[in-house]
Amino acid sequence: MSIEAFVDSNVLVYAHDRGAGEKHTQARDLVARLWRERSGALSTQVLQELVVNVRRKAARPIPESEVRDLVADYLRWEVVVNDGASILEALDLGERFQISFWDALIVQAANATGATVLYSEDLNTGQVYGGVRVENPFAP
Repeated sequence: MSIEAFVDSNVLVYAHDRGAGEKHTQARDLVARLWRERSGALSTQVLQELVVNVRRKAARPIPESEVRDLVADYLRWEVVVNDGASILEALDLGERFQISFWDALIVQAANATGATVLYSEDLNTGQVYGGVRVENPFAP
């Protein structure tokens, strides 16, 4: 598997929240392409955030049984497990780039996969963190 892209939880939530309007369509298409190309990656943090958000915060929440199937599907992607070393590295990245710890943990995981692109709406589009460049798939 050749990893092109690391996907942040906000993109996955929009991909599965049918009440998210145009963002749903854009995210769904992006995620479908990554499935076809087998080029997506995520982390345990992303999966945890996905679970919470599609169950409780989505415009159209997803039932528990479907969330379980969704997570099982995404476990077929490359998944970075956040461990102690990840946390320490994220602390360094947060200080270096002046970003939140949670964003730094996403950046750390994206770099760990060797992805060239990090799809997220939470970080600045075009910003490069280590070897990964942020792209907001919802930006005009």
